[in-house]
Amino acid sequence: MTAKNLPFERSEYDIRLERVRNSMAEKFLDTLIVSDPSNMSWLTGYDGWSFYVHQCVILSMDGNPLCFVRSQDANGAYRTVWMSDDDVHGYDEKRVQNLPLHPMQELVGVLNDRGLASGRIGVEMDNYWYSAQAHVELVNGLTEATLVDATGLVNWQRAIKSEQEIRYMKIAGQIVTKMHRHIRDRIEPGLPKNEIVAEIYHAGCMGIDGHGGDYPAIVPLVASGADASAAHLTWNDEPFKSGESTFFEIAGCYKRYHCPTSRTIFLGNPPQRFLDVEKAVVEGINAGLEKAKPGNQCQDIANTFCSILEKRTGIKKESRCGYSIGISYPPDWGERTMSLRPGDQTLLQPGMTFHFIPAVWQDDWGMEITESFVVTESGAETLSDVPRELFIKK
Repeated sequence: MTAKNLPFERSEYDIRLERVRNSMAEKFLDTLIVSDPSNMSWLTGYDGWSFYVHQCVILSMDGNPLCFVRSQDANGAYRTVWMSDDDVHGYDEKRVQNLPLHPMQELVGVLNDRGLASGRIGVEMDNYWYSAQAHVELVNGLTEATLVDATGLVNWQRAIKSEQEIRYMKIAGQIVTKMHRHIRDRIEPGLPKNEIVAEIYHAGCMGIDGHGGDYPAIVPLVASGADASAAHLTWNDEPFKSGESTFFEIAGCYKRYHCPTSRTIFLGNPPQRFLDVEKAVVEGINAGLEKAKPGNQCQDIANTFCSILEKRTGIKKESRCGYSIGISYPPDWGERTMSLRPGDQTLLQPGMTFHFIPAVWQDDWGMEITESFVVTESGAETLSDVPRELFIKK
């Protein structure tokens, strides 16, 4: 198959391969097995909802990567990767969820055929998509190789975004801005939550200015009242109520690139504690973004926010204040590398992108006001344009 609409020029994929191979060389790896679907897509362009079965990209120190997917998904790989059809291997359907048969047994044969079954082979050990059984099968089959933990190796190469990646994230930012505007227009007491979530999905998929939206890696997190004390509840069919706040943690997504942005809406007159925390959170976000400059560290953003929050409200934030974002697939939109937290001394560099989420969750209420931003030469540039405040609708 030759009809392809790649999201990036071939030259950008070449740069990515070079970055990863340089990191492989530093770790003395001969071959890398990449099972994280975000990493697979970043390296090859592969884009399919097939990460619920075993799949991976094989990268050696020369030549094209090999995309290893189930046979049923091979056509999807042919349609989306930049490589030739010869660089796609569809494994036997008998190996799909059918123990004791396993896809990694076939992968061992593929590696042998390509002369890649010996030496030091990196695998993503702490990864949602690389199971304990997959590792057992590779250990048992690759008797001439040493398997080495390469968790995060590719993720870290994704940290500094290209101009094209940032363009996609800014489009995602326009989409999420539209989504939040729609929420503010529609929310009212008595409206079932599932109805507004349906409209959130509609607005996100419709996109903006001719750019159709993608599905986000996390479903909308919509929690009201005491439920808002929990960070990761979704929604139900209960109606919104007067006298309650609801946070909406959602993301615009374009060509798999995300811009998460959260806001909280209070229906009615909020208690003073909400207003006090809103003031402290907004002040802390503004001050934290001022620290998002090249040469500063990730922890500088978090330390600045946390000190203001505690000074103004007495609330001591224990959880991290954010994380690196970019291309992603379910179940999360983080890159699983840098965090905005005390102790993370990663130096900020132009092109790094983060979701700054200094949310406050208390015993029986919560508030989320967040920003996604890119580090530029002169400081932080936010990716969406949603007013930075607690929204009050009476």
